[in-house]
Amino acid sequence: MAPRLDFTSEAFFRDPPKAIAALRAQGPVVATRFPLIGSVWITTTHDATAQVLKDGATFTLRKEDGDVAGLRWWMPRYVRTIANNMLTMDEPDHTRLRSIVDEAFRRRAIVAMEPHIRGIADGLASELFAKGSPADLVQDYARILPLAVISELLGLPPADRPKFMAWANAMSSLTSVASFVRLLFALRKMRRYLEGQLQIAREQGGEGLIAELVQVEREGGQITANEMVSMVFLLLAAGSETTTHLISGSVFELLKNPGLRDWLEQDWSRASLAVEEFLRFVSPVQFSKPRYVRRDVELEGARLKKGDRVMVMLAAANMDPAVHDQPERLDLERKPNRHISFGTGIHFCLGHQLARIEATCALQALFTRWPRLGLAVEASQIRWRKRPGIRMIAQLPVIADAGEGREPSTAKAEQLLAS
Repeated sequence: MAPRLDFTSEAFFRDPPKAIAALRAQGPVVATRFPLIGSVWITTTHDATAQVLKDGATFTLRKEDGDVAGLRWWMPRYVRTIANNMLTMDEPDHTRLRSIVDEAFRRRAIVAMEPHIRGIADGLASELFAKGSPADLVQDYARILPLAVISELLGLPPADRPKFMAWANAMSSLTSVASFVRLLFALRKMRRYLEGQLQIAREQGGEGLIAELVQVEREGGQITANEMVSMVFLLLAAGSETTTHLISGSVFELLKNPGLRDWLEQDWSRASLAVEEFLRFVSPVQFSKPRYVRRDVELEGARLKKGDRVMVMLAAANMDPAVHDQPERLDLERKPNRHISFGTGIHFCLGHQLARIEATCALQALFTRWPRLGLAVEASQIRWRKRPGIRMIAQLPVIADAGEGREPSTAKAEQLLAS
């Protein structure tokens, strides 16, 4: 087994390329331990990662009894209901559910939403310092934008967004037993809420993806009531959480690298190219869900046995020097950029277009409104949440005018970082 690496440590989140290089030195597939999962094989190269993601016949998301890989017997029934979504399904169930949500998405022109998303981002950027300075870019901007967009897309009431914020914070704060208990309560409330919203859509109709899903259901779509709940939960959670940390991570990198920021601000038509590099370099989603090995198999020289567990390390695939020249370097002009942040194979991210648009709009709106935006603390003081599998900055205190210096804002910034 490879030397154990703490995938929740500050050192790992602060400098992933260094830790990933040490792992890859052990081989393209290494045996290690992962929090909550236990013993597991981890891929460290692009090719090994792609092979596992594409070969659902060998690497399954379900145990032989049909239960979701990674779930524990003691977890409440409502957790199992929410976890029973298309991200945790193999064929043919995955295609059955994916086709339903694909149909609902086709009825909504995602690309055409860009001007509206930019308008939301402009409004949020203008209000960034409404509560004072410094502001926490994570809570006051990066989290609000994706939640506002996905809740509107789903057709959920704007007045309920504070609930989504609370649930999102519970999910991102999963670092201890106490936080896990809080998460269980949040998930139970969230499930009840979504059941209620689905019932309202069945009785009254409405606008948004929830109403579209209900319409597909009425037209004979093969989906159970529990699968509808888990589908909407997945769209709400996955449609906001990872984009939150893509935005905050990208802003952090630009604030640390004035030259890159200047290059981007000179021509915002470059934003889409830059976002592809942020997707690769920031890699908010570091790992896939665990998979079970269905048969004895050799994977890039490693011998995996039936029943073993394997997780692909997307962040490692994105740092593979065999695919990316100088992968440890943030290069906003990188072409080609074969990152794998949205996965590959049948589970390729449904919301990839939306995430790209949101990140592009978020960066342009923020730096257009606040061209002298700066960190309220030294970059070395920024910390990441100790949640395995996702790279998320805990707080990102920023000030409107970096030219004014940090001293007047230091006390409040320290309070933000300590919260």
